[in-house]
Amino acid sequence: MIKDPPSLTIKKTIPRPSVEQLETLATASTGVLVDCLGGRGALCQTIKPINAQATAFYGVAITCDAGPADNLAVFGAMHIAKPGDVIMIATDAFMPTAVIGDLVLGMSKNSGVAAIVTDGCVRDIDGICKVGLPCFAAGVTPNSPARVGPGTVGLAVNIGGVQVNSGDVIVGDKDGVVVVPLSRVPDVLEKLQSVLDAEAELDSSVAAGLTMPDFVQGVLADRVRWVE
Repeated sequence: MIKDPPSLTIKKTIPRPSVEQLETLATASTGVLVDCLGGRGALCQTIKPINAQATAFYGVAITCDAGPADNLAVFGAMHIAKPGDVIMIATDAFMPTAVIGDLVLGMSKNSGVAAIVTDGCVRDIDGICKVGLPCFAAGVTPNSPARVGPGTVGLAVNIGGVQVNSGDVIVGDKDGVVVVPLSRVPDVLEKLQSVLDAEAELDSSVAAGLTMPDFVQGVLADRVRWVE
């Protein structure tokens, strides 16, 4: 017979990037960070801001796996989160029930949390907009969750097709949410300036009338088979 699991399993120690690393990454848009990561790293396109006036945020991930129709793990994450952290809630992409509403968002803001992101649903849009804390979710429904567990806090989760570990850097804006794995922070920081420079150069060229980048011109000139 399988023993009943504990209501919550919480990781004691969360590794973190330095303040300098975090603040440098926060200067980049989600698109630039994805380019630094090789073209990937953004959560599924269905996870979007609930409040269009509160979209930009950054912080260190505190993960929780609430499972479907339950949010006890969210309170566990709130318990260990530090000011500036981003609570990442995995629900197995469960849509019939909201995982949080405006009251949980308000308590999180009172604790200094920077944002909440979930692959599930939220509720109380008017209240969420009044709270003003960035909240990204896959949908909205009035249905409410239970609060019994089991759940995990601080362990790896999958949200929107991306593995997220506590300690990863999370950056969000109008385009979506990007996860920079803690292990890749040094690599992304090393590439960041060159990506920003290339972006600025191409922006200037487009503003000056560019119609096709050189690398595509090369493909069109040498690697196309024309057919009738």
